[in-house]
Amino acid sequence: MKTRSTTATLCATALLTTLLGACGTTDPGTGATGAPAANESLDCADDTTTTSTGPVSLTDALGRTVELDQPAQRVAVLEWQQIEDVLTLCLTPVAVADVEGYRTWNTAEELPDGAADVGGRGEPNLDALFAANPDLVIIEPFGADDAVVEQLAEYDVPVLATKGADTADPIQNMLDTFSLIAEATGRQERAELVVDEFTTGLEQAKQDVVDADLATTEFIYFDGWIQGGNVTLRPFGQGSLVGELGEELGLTNAWTGEVDPVYGLGQTDIEGVQAVGAATFFHTGTVDPAGDVLAELAKNSVWDSLPAVTEGRVYAFPPGVWTFGGPRSSQQILDAYVDLLTS
Repeated sequence: MKTRSTTATLCATALLTTLLGACGTTDPGTGATGAPAANESLDCADDTTTTSTGPVSLTDALGRTVELDQPAQRVAVLEWQQIEDVLTLCLTPVAVADVEGYRTWNTAEELPDGAADVGGRGEPNLDALFAANPDLVIIEPFGADDAVVEQLAEYDVPVLATKGADTADPIQNMLDTFSLIAEATGRQERAELVVDEFTTGLEQAKQDVVDADLATTEFIYFDGWIQGGNVTLRPFGQGSLVGELGEELGLTNAWTGEVDPVYGLGQTDIEGVQAVGAATFFHTGTVDPAGDVLAELAKNSVWDSLPAVTEGRVYAFPPGVWTFGGPRSSQQILDAYVDLLTS
């Protein structure tokens, strides 16, 4: 799960005090299967889009100019959203961080065998990284003084810093990050098709929700973790990608509590969820090997008395839907909302 750049932000705002509270739950397990692949109509096996060949000059998320003699072909990627984006652009990275974690939590794009696994996203093995001979390293830093940024600066390989989240407009930021990577790799033509398909899918999903004529449109999406026998819940509030995608469908995010300034994530206990009233509940369906949060919640009388619980409106997303991803993960999120609300 998200553990590095977001950890620093949340700790700074005193919203979360453990690693489990950083944009995710615990270290990933191996059991996430079953999420449908997003938008199979644009399968890379049938891709006929062209790749540009000229020099590339970019301004990255840290405001730095990144110059390439030609679009990058051998890319190393240190975050899951950006791994997904590279795969959506029909490129296979030569090196990635945390292969097992990606395959568990992000099923939007399948990562083929062969990419070098360079260890943790926050602490990659730089020897393994550069042994893969990349011509570009794509990262998601926490500020210009991020330790990984400083370490990578010692190597003579271009580094593209991307912005993983922006509470001001998380959907546009997701698309901008995708487009930036497309420009760096010369895959703009492919990116335009993907963005067009996402936009079309969003409009269809909106109509599906309208047609469903829901009794209530209020919702919250949450994940959580167990520590010391206590359950902590993390609502995805205003400015979160999964929350804003829900609101794009015409739903209303019922979580109005405090959220962090980067990812739009809150923190509460079971009693705190009472504040959302009769909202419908959605939650991650990826099983955390550290403990089954929903099973623990079911033991609590407060939880059992909540309207969504008593009325059977608690829905799990399919396993492996990554709530911090790119266009393909975002389409999976839209599909999950629609499928769960209209089935």
